Amino acid sequence: MEGSPRLLIVDDEKIAVKSLEHVMKKEGYEVTATQSGANALKLLEEQPFEVVLTDLKMEKVDGLQILKKCRELSPDTEVIMITGFATLESAVETMKHGAFYYIAKPFKLDEVRKVVREATEKVRLKGENRQLREQVEAYQGKVKIITQDPQMEKLLDTVRQIAPTDCNIIITGESGTGKELLARYIHLCSNRSQGPFFALNCGAFTEELLGNELFGHEKGAFTGAMTMKKGLIEMASGGTLFLDEITEMPPSMQVKLLRVIQEREVLRLGGTEPVNVDVRFVAATNRDVQDATKAGSFRQDLYFRLNVVTLYVPPLSERKEDIPLLSYYFLKKYSSLMKKEISEISQDVLTLLMNYGFPGNVRELENIIERGIALSNGSTIEVAHLPEDLRELSIRTFRKREGRMPSLDEQEMAYIKWVLNEVGGNKTLAAQILGIDRVSLWRKLKKYGLEAQP
Repeated sequence: MEGSPRLLIVDDEKIAVKSLEHVMKKEGYEVTATQSGANALKLLEEQPFEVVLTDLKMEKVDGLQILKKCRELSPDTEVIMITGFATLESAVETMKHGAFYYIAKPFKLDEVRKVVREATEKVRLKGENRQLREQVEAYQGKVKIITQDPQMEKLLDTVRQIAPTDCNIIITGESGTGKELLARYIHLCSNRSQGPFFALNCGAFTEELLGNELFGHEKGAFTGAMTMKKGLIEMASGGTLFLDEITEMPPSMQVKLLRVIQEREVLRLGGTEPVNVDVRFVAATNRDVQDATKAGSFRQDLYFRLNVVTLYVPPLSERKEDIPLLSYYFLKKYSSLMKKEISEISQDVLTLLMNYGFPGNVRELENIIERGIALSNGSTIEVAHLPEDLRELSIRTFRKREGRMPSLDEQEMAYIKWVLNEVGGNKTLAAQILGIDRVSLWRKLKKYGLEAQP
């Protein structure tokens, strides 16, 4: 899913449309809204949407017709129905045809936010699993982990050693370091590489929906369960299930997951006969799992079952050697996607990146490069194409040069050059910013050999 999730809102009530449009835009969605079901059908033919939020009862073209059109044009799109209290029976019928959820009127905005967020996460999950299969074909069975850092090379050596053993694994590390990518690498290095790989973020769903996603349900298990549904554990049999943010899993789900690991069988919601499964579990968290077990929020017995091997992915700030390599990898990737001929990253940009702390890790670096490509009109990403806070880093950072700390004169010279560049060479304005008179500035320029500085 590239960029903001695309959401289509359909309701013949103007006030409802305006309210939902306003709220969902604030949530960061790219929103298209219409009061006409017929117009919604045209929009679905013209552009893709991750989620459709539609009223059920409308004149001429109703929500059920919109749902069927979505299933025809874009099976991955999730459709959420809005219905009045008097039409709940009809809403159940829409669930039979594949609706993600239904919301009763008068709806609560918090409920709408939550359900749309969960639907978006499900679309992302399906898209990532499809992309994984494409990557398997493109890289001939190998996941591309870009690194030249000794720590990461050692980590990958360990992965290649333990992947064929089929033991369960916990991956730890900060957000954005690439824990899910490493899980995929484990899968493709294992004897299960020809089997399925599924990934699920345990913190992205309510307890009810998480249970349904993991364990599935039998027909008639609850209102709207018109058909049997397999859960991800059952679907991943013969392969690997990656459980991200495992410490966010509710206690009741932890108990059920522990039983699956111990008994190698899963019981669908509403079922009486367990189904045998053969799944390798790879879990991940950015929290300290031992602290979570001591606090009682994570079961110690589940921790022991999952934690046969622990792998730690270091933050990007601890593997600086990878920054230029990853930068050029993302440069090539997004230049191709945006159909731009950008082939270089200026040395000033690379210097700033090498001295940045990257609290968002590899994901943040990827976003920075993607932004730079989007803003660049030439063949090179320049400092001007970076986020403002990163551009200011050059005057906030005391970095080593050639293995030593810079002198005060070196720092002063670098700062004067930066200020002059920012004001377009206007020495009078530069002197004001520096807090000195123009004569003092001239003396410093002469001292540092910068008289010709534009």
